[in-house]
Amino acid sequence: MELPQPSALTCYIEASKPTGIHAQESHHHALAAQVLHNLQYQHDWSQLQIHTQSPESGKTLPKPLVSGLPPQRIYVHPDEQIEMLKLNVQEKDVASEREWVLPTHLRETWSLRRFAEVFDAIDQVPPALDQAAGEKHNIHRGGIGSRRGGKRVLLATVGDDSTVVYYIVHDGIVKPRQN
Repeated sequence: MELPQPSALTCYIEASKPTGIHAQESHHHALAAQVLHNLQYQHDWSQLQIHTQSPESGKTLPKPLVSGLPPQRIYVHPDEQIEMLKLNVQEKDVASEREWVLPTHLRETWSLRRFAEVFDAIDQVPPALDQAAGEKHNIHRGGIGSRRGGKRVLLATVGDDSTVVYYIVHDGIVKPRQN
């Protein structure tokens, strides 16, 4: 009896696996590739890439992170929400922002210390694909469409059945949204 062909996701993960890394790093990279695949094909993200080095320091990240551009805004800061209401601007009319995504497995245990290690290793905004090494993103405070509220990641939690659930995690306290 012949085995079935591997799935497109399995082929993608195998093709994206870097050479010369040990099993634990390979597992983390496969998880990042799975999340990247989910973002690209299930959620229409673009400009996706996997990061293993900190853009901040150049050191190895605690875990591989994914960055990319969602088709629409993931998060609107409460102050920006107020400005948008005053100016009658809809969320769909504001450009999306590059986001960090932290791939995790449901069985992983996370502590504040582990999250702090990730936040310490990243910039507020992921580097653009076409950005030269060492060049920083220019973030302006204020105005609609500018990044506010400090660092954040989209926590991508993968279950045993390959379901991916996303949560926004901020570095610090963020005031609640206005309803």
